[in-house]
Amino acid sequence: MSALVCATGEYAEPVLRGQARRSFALMGVVMVAALMAASPSLGHGLEGTAGSGSAGTFLPEPTAESAATRPAATTAAEPLPQASPRANCGPGSQPETGIQGRVPANAPADGFRCNISQLSHEGTAGGFKVERFVDRAGRECAYYDTTLLFPTNLLPATLNTQLTGTAVLDMSDPAKPVRTATLQTPAMQSPHESLLLNQKRGLLAAVFGNPAFGPGVIDIYDVNEDCRHPALQSSLPVGVLGHESGFAPDGKTFYATSLGTGQVTAVDVTNPKLPVTLFVGNFSSHGLTISQDGNRAYLAANDGLLILDVSEIQARKPNPQAREVSFLTWSQVTIPQVALPVTIGGKPMLVEIDEFAANESGSTTANGPRVGAGRIIDISDEKAPKVISDFRLEVNQRENRAAIAGDPGADFVVQGYAGHYCGVPQEVDPGIVACSFINSGLRVFDIRDPHKPKELAYFVAPPAFKAGSPVETPGEKGKSNYAMSKPSFVPERGEIWYSDGNTGFYALRVAKGVWPFPAGAPGPGTGVGPGGSNGGRPPLALSVRPGTVRTGRTVRFAFRVRRGTSRGAPVRGALVRFAGRAARTDARGRAFMVRRLGSPRPWRARATKPGFRRAGATVRAIRTGPRLTG
Repeated sequence: MSALVCATGEYAEPVLRGQARRSFALMGVVMVAALMAASPSLGHGLEGTAGSGSAGTFLPEPTAESAATRPAATTAAEPLPQASPRANCGPGSQPETGIQGRVPANAPADGFRCNISQLSHEGTAGGFKVERFVDRAGRECAYYDTTLLFPTNLLPATLNTQLTGTAVLDMSDPAKPVRTATLQTPAMQSPHESLLLNQKRGLLAAVFGNPAFGPGVIDIYDVNEDCRHPALQSSLPVGVLGHESGFAPDGKTFYATSLGTGQVTAVDVTNPKLPVTLFVGNFSSHGLTISQDGNRAYLAANDGLLILDVSEIQARKPNPQAREVSFLTWSQVTIPQVALPVTIGGKPMLVEIDEFAANESGSTTANGPRVGAGRIIDISDEKAPKVISDFRLEVNQRENRAAIAGDPGADFVVQGYAGHYCGVPQEVDPGIVACSFINSGLRVFDIRDPHKPKELAYFVAPPAFKAGSPVETPGEKGKSNYAMSKPSFVPERGEIWYSDGNTGFYALRVAKGVWPFPAGAPGPGTGVGPGGSNGGRPPLALSVRPGTVRTGRTVRFAFRVRRGTSRGAPVRGALVRFAGRAARTDARGRAFMVRRLGSPRPWRARATKPGFRRAGATVRAIRTGPRLTG
């Protein structure tokens, strides 16, 4: 979410089922007012005003959706959450000296860091998403949107000779990113929070959006052949309205979401050159994520978590419907941003984070006492989800809000000391979650024990004035961070990539021995480690075709190795052993062997790669005919 929240209200009144929708004309007036008063580029000059205002200035306070249209909401009965234990900073760190997460006016010019080093930096401004992809030739690329609120960065971008749009980086050498393209089709110019990359199909997509609602033009690019030069497939108005988004794991359904007006639009992208609108429903949704089987949607709704049954959309039934499974809210809710499905120790869970701060009545306000921050939600019983833990910083705690109120950026309504986006390295036993905590930079938490998250590392970029500006503007109180983006990961190298709104893209490396977790390192309280469930290493998934063969015949076997599950990202360089032979996987995670199996029995294949847990697959060999005996 960007600065327009203070006028349009990401926390504005949601669309109520069975009631009249808010006038689009009013929303247009609000947008014009907000562009003048509250953009990241212009709004710093109004911090004094924003500090005393709230998101409810222009629109009514948020209200719950009609109880008659959904199951009774489950309210988390948790006590006031505590700050997560601080990271133990090792050699080479430049740790914070005061309250956890605080970046005061006298912070070091090169920022703070703990158990993380900077590999590289690119660009002058960042946005809300960073994505990573390895193409069929093994080339590695990064993608990130370059603006928090288009078009307010056009002038600074021109002054800094930095094109606006979605940046494409060649990351062959992560220490020296090379920008190879800047995507400037409508949705890539103003994706707001919707930029997503589907790993299975190699599709990069976004919907034209803004903090209120944007015309739902969806842009789709194919990045499989050469990730450095994405190939435009289509740019069509099939998304209804834009703000955020979601992608089904199979890469066939893209969801455009609009929190302010309350639409979720499902678009069939099976043919990315001709996307087709499948479904439009009235559900307030920020970030939307989908279960691995495609049948459940997890919506960061206006006032909590909404779980939807979307199996009819996944199955492509005529006139599909989405049905509510359950709804959950919590005592410190602000504006839910995204809920990421994960499995920890075999249990299905969600890692969720709220954005910004609120006053006691729930209105978004600068440096408010109520900070949602992050939490882990157990969805083992999807009809009765429950919060089992929180992850947050000392600056997010009520008792510290007065002390930090005068820090740079702290009293700007859509900046400050609060959360915004999170990412995980993989869905199965992710081990860590890394989150953008706006003023507090990028924070990394150990979640191997989902009941007791603890901070593991952090990186506070060199504080800067607003994006693209080399000098302070009236109303600013100094340089600050503006970390708003979802990060991406390179687990095999211990890297995390993210962007800061004021300074651009960063490639970081976590200190050795911190993450990836050393083989056999225990995960406290989870049985992880020797004899436990994951040893701190991400799992591999191995598949083989054909799965059944007749003995005595020469057969070409095709193996595929992926990260975590059969739908995970391809793993390059894994060693596959089968029937006395071995082969390495290519950039698409594939390996091939020609073998003749001479005995009728199950034959076992295994895949290994340093830093990962091995995987296995079975081929069943059967006789070609009756056995003759003398």
